[in-house]
Amino acid sequence: MSTPTSTPASPEAGPDRSALVRAVAEHHRDQRGPLLPVLHEVLAEFGYVDAADVPVIADVLNLSAAEVHGVVSFYHDVRTTPPPTHVVALCRAEACQAVGAESLYAAAQERAASGEMGDTEVQQVFCLGNCALGPSGTVDGRLLGRLDAARLTELTAGWR
Repeated sequence: MSTPTSTPASPEAGPDRSALVRAVAEHHRDQRGPLLPVLHEVLAEFGYVDAADVPVIADVLNLSAAEVHGVVSFYHDVRTTPPPTHVVALCRAEACQAVGAESLYAAAQERAASGEMGDTEVQQVFCLGNCALGPSGTVDGRLLGRLDAARLTELTAGWR
């Protein structure tokens, strides 16, 4: 079984990144419960937490790499890979399901897998609070309602 420190670092990980991650961790070290603020700041700076960041953070905060990895792997919003160029998040909750969200999600997944939408990640969410305008979703963070496959194709045209 591999440990978080045995995972190869991405090309973006290097001495400059390690120094910045160390500085971020040191800045938060004396706070109560500093791990999540450190992870949030690393995410804000780089967009993801690299495997090479885990032992650096653990060292500064006097935690085991396993403890840091456990928190990193627990939270869905803590990315461990560089973020894609585009993100499409589609609601799959009941109100949106009732108006076609499942087929929209399947079509979007298929288009993303085929490369038709370029470097795009299709995510599922369960309620965006836009139920009256379902199917709802976000395209690069912009909330949209009454989505269908044709509109999504139009919104993502040119992403190849």
